[in-house]
Amino acid sequence: MEYVWLRLRLTPAWTLGGRRAESRRGPREGVGAGEQASRRGAPGTDVASGRWPSRPPSCSAGYSDTPSAASIGPFRQSLKTSFFTYQAEFMGSTPAAGANLRAALSYCVQQVHNYDYHHYLCLLHLPPSMRKAAFAFRALNVETAKAMDVVSDPKTGLMRLLWWKDVIDKIFANKLVEHPVAQVLSSVVSERKISKHWLKRSVEARINDANQDDYAIPETVSELERYAEDTQSTILYMTLQAGGIQSTIADHAASHIGKASGLLLLLKALPHHVSKQGRIPYIPASIAEDCGLLTREGGRSEVRMGDELPDAVFKVASVADAHLEKARELASSVPTEAIPVLLPGVPAQVLMDSLRSREFNVFDSRLARGVHGISPLWYQIKLNWHAWQKKY
Repeated sequence: MEYVWLRLRLTPAWTLGGRRAESRRGPREGVGAGEQASRRGAPGTDVASGRWPSRPPSCSAGYSDTPSAASIGPFRQSLKTSFFTYQAEFMGSTPAAGANLRAALSYCVQQVHNYDYHHYLCLLHLPPSMRKAAFAFRALNVETAKAMDVVSDPKTGLMRLLWWKDVIDKIFANKLVEHPVAQVLSSVVSERKISKHWLKRSVEARINDANQDDYAIPETVSELERYAEDTQSTILYMTLQAGGIQSTIADHAASHIGKASGLLLLLKALPHHVSKQGRIPYIPASIAEDCGLLTREGGRSEVRMGDELPDAVFKVASVADAHLEKARELASSVPTEAIPVLLPGVPAQVLMDSLRSREFNVFDSRLARGVHGISPLWYQIKLNWHAWQKKY
């Protein structure tokens, strides 16, 4: 029976055949958590209703570094015309409004699928009534996380972030904004009681980070934890709100999981920052100094490359691991309906385990393979097992 359940819940094998979910990191945090799935294929599921294809094509579910044309080719054309369908009752009161909102939600889902794949799979375990809100929050995170990475001039990226801050004000003022993510967020805000404070806090954290001096680094790990909470925990807080789940214990667990996830994603994204900026931005000065990696010159602090870098990564990862442990200690008191919202604890633990197995060498190329260093199939088995056991 357990085997049958897992087989039914797993994404059909043809979506995994030869697919590599490659990381596409944004400048601040790995696009919010980002795993870039191959754009050759997309899960054939009705996200709103949670239905899977009744007869997935038969092919290899193996894992490799390059896409397999044989496993996907026959279905690429049909995917172009049938990528994600949604139940009409979630979309609007008129056919025109419903069509526009369907297109906007499709955009949100695709953004999360393409840039935040490990969380995309987590969201499929949410009740259908919560998914529209959850995908909107994650899509906003994608948009703000990559704002600084898709432009050559940092000032342009900062202007984009400020624009998103203004968008949130307009949404809560019931003003129309012509952007798919904004349209879905507006729909969610009109239907659910969502905190404007959490939405703005998530964007303002990105703005504050973008406003820092090019060579600024956090002084303590507490500053890094605050940034992780502002950008990751807030998403979980709002998802709990969207589901009408009022639980202080669940909020505490969400705080710990978000902090752990944010810290670990920052560590995983270090190679991206080094290649793009030529520096290491997210190792706290206090930890770098303890590891002998901190240099001070002209009133400027900088973390240098060195053999001790894995030691510094270990110290930051240990803080994240402690947050995961605290979240698990709360599990017995967390309401059952909140468990699916807290499933991001699973990918955080997977990344922690991958870092440990690579001896905290973030430049080990194996960390960029699959989903956080493991095959997509094995990741889904882990995720489905935790969801079935009502664990995170």
